[in-house]
Amino acid sequence: MLVVVCPGQGSQTPGFLRPWLELPEVAARLKWLSAVAEIDLIEHGTNSDADTIRDTAIAQPLLVGAGLVTLLELFPHPADAFRRIGAGAGHSVGEITAAAAGGVLTAEQAMVFVRERGRAMAAASARTPTGMSAVLGGDADEVVAKAELHGLTAANRNGAGQIVVAGTLEQLAAFAADPPEKARVRELQVAGAFHTQHMESAVSVLGGYARAISVHDPRSRLISNTDGTVVHDGRNVLRRLVTQVANPVRWDLCMATMEDLGVTAVIEIPPAGVLTGLIKRALPGVETLAVNTPDDLPAAWDIIARHGRANQMESTPTWRMLVSPSKGAFTPEPHLIAGAELAPGSVAGTVTSRRETTKILAPHGGVVVEVLAQAGDPVAPGQPLVRLHPVPGSEDM
Repeated sequence: MLVVVCPGQGSQTPGFLRPWLELPEVAARLKWLSAVAEIDLIEHGTNSDADTIRDTAIAQPLLVGAGLVTLLELFPHPADAFRRIGAGAGHSVGEITAAAAGGVLTAEQAMVFVRERGRAMAAASARTPTGMSAVLGGDADEVVAKAELHGLTAANRNGAGQIVVAGTLEQLAAFAADPPEKARVRELQVAGAFHTQHMESAVSVLGGYARAISVHDPRSRLISNTDGTVVHDGRNVLRRLVTQVANPVRWDLCMATMEDLGVTAVIEIPPAGVLTGLIKRALPGVETLAVNTPDDLPAAWDIIARHGRANQMESTPTWRMLVSPSKGAFTPEPHLIAGAELAPGSVAGTVTSRRETTKILAPHGGVVVEVLAQAGDPVAPGQPLVRLHPVPGSEDM
């Protein structure tokens, strides 16, 4: 089982795109994405200094653009990627890269969305002096409790003994002076308290744009930062991208889902290293590769050949799949039988995992062609549960 992960803000380093420009087509693709993003991705990925690319409005489009062009070197034919990747995930802004890679958004939609996301988050950060600090070590529950005591939010729960707290600069200073037991606090060089209530104005901006964006259901499993569940409805993916801006990133739950899936290898796309580092500590035994230059491509292709396999998410336009969001036990609704028509948004059943019970919704409705799991069956994240035949009009998204 191969998982491809996309890094978040803070992973960028000066000049990280320079070696990629030696490959044919990369510069042309970056120029096109630069035009869409309205910033010079080539300049910022090669010559801009660390302070410049730390700017939220620059860093976020730079990361997504870099991910999109390097993915095309890793998988020159996207259909090959859909057939070989077991799941995709991104940390924070990396979820936009993952969504585009999975076919939910086009590259152009992704760049417009991240452009406006970066601008809106930068504007929100300018309203109140806020920031973020990494907490290394300590008991996770005690770290969260101490953060909340000082009015902070556990904005990133990254697993492997790392939690990022966020809030006002005064709150962060008080927390640093009163750290959790056996924990080290390190200030992060970011512009604001991302993934907290301080970003609510950005959520409003992105929500307005999202109403005009047409999406598709992902072609491979997408693991959500919100709760680590597998999401296979395009509109739901987009909604989560919007609300994620002001909600904590649960990378720890994403890695738990990878483990539930039976992950055997993880490739992180550029600028890589942070996520594979977390995965090495949380999932020992999983083969990892941080792809940072074209010299890493042969090793990546070798991992794809050895660990890539056909995923279960592919379907034809004649039906839709409802899939399990997590590992657990499936309970179908009594009316879930072949031939039954489900109304848009209706509940087809539930999956009870070790964390919670989640409803399985039929976002577009349809006629039940086949129920692929029975009551009480153990199911895996992203496992197809029900095959639906669309009814007229249900394809409108």
